[in-house]
Formats: sequence, structure tokens, C-alpha cells
Amino acid sequence: MTILRILGVPVFVLLLIYYKNCLVQGAPSDGYRIAALVVFFLIAVTDALDGYLARSRDEISRLGTILDPIADKALMLASLILLTRPSLDVLKPQFPIWFTLLVISRDTILILGSFLINSIHSHVDIKPRLSGKASTALMMLAIVLVLLKVSQSIVNPLLIVIGACVLMSGLQYLYDGIVQLEHGHAGSGEEDSP
Repeated sequence: MTILRILGVPVFVLLLIYYKNCLVQGAPSDGYRIAALVVFFLIAVTDALDGYLARSRDEISRLGTILDPIADKALMLASLILLTRPSLDVLKPQFPIWFTLLVISRDTILILGSFLINSIHSHVDIKPRLSGKASTALMMLAIVLVLLKVSQSIVNPLLIVIGACVLMSGLQYLYDGIVQLEHGHAGSGEEDSP
């Protein structure tokens, strides 16, 4: 299922690019936007189903713990980059650049931190945080709202809440990473999803 989600990301990206090209040409085609929304929704549902099945059947694999965050981050980052304000002025609503930079900065720091911890201790303990899970779930909701073309005034307050969750999770994972660096395997340097 994780492989299917990873393969779905380029399809989602392609549909969004076609939609944005139609907007540039002054002939918006909601078919591409709706198709992108459906693909995004299917990937998100598959993610939830995959996690449920792995936990309920006690089939959590090392490969799954590596590929699952990659699939999540690829989908989120592709969505944010393609739906951020500088990309296309006629696309409404959009994510503001501060929001996208905050998410990318946090994820970059977490990835670099996990590589550092792994190089020192040859192992990174992943301890999922509620703030990380909340930011991921709320970010998915925000992406769906943007693809549904709701008012920017509805999206903006949600982005402030998500931004706070992203910042909090980043600080918690940073703390976990520092603890793990100091004590071996006591904390986490990376989250399981954005």
C-alpha cells in the first residue's frame, strides 16, 4: 500500500500542473482540480488504512517505517509547493509562503537531525508526537479545502493553528533528538509524518 501511495504522488503532481497550466491559459478546467482532489483523498485514505492494518495485524516492518514517512512527506511537500502563493496568482485560495517555508524548514531540520543521530549512534528511535500527528491531519484538511476552492478567509485561521502545531512538533522532535544524542536511544530525531 505504501508503494501505491508513493506512485500516486506523481499522478497528483501531474494533475495539479495541468490544472495550473489551464489557469495560466485563462481556461480553467475543474476536471484536473477535482481529479487531483480525488487522488489526494485516495492517497490519504490508503495511508490511514495501511497504518490501521499494520497495527491491527502486528505487521509493522522496517521497510514500512522508512517508506511511510517518505510517502507522507512527498505528498505534503508537493502539495504545499504547488499550492503556495508565489507559484500562480490566479490560483485561489493558496498557502502563504511563510507557511510552506515553516513546514519545509522543520522537515529539513528533522531529516538532518536523524542523519546526524544515525551517524553517531547507528540507530534513530522514532517517537511519534501528538503535535506531529495533529499537524499532518490538519495539513491534509487544509490541502483538501484549498483544492475545494473555499474562501481564503476560511483557510487562513486554520493555517495559523497548523503553523503552531508544526512549530511545537519541531521543538519537541528537536528536544528528543538532543536527548538521544546525549543518551543514546532515549528520544527521536524525526517524526513519522509531516
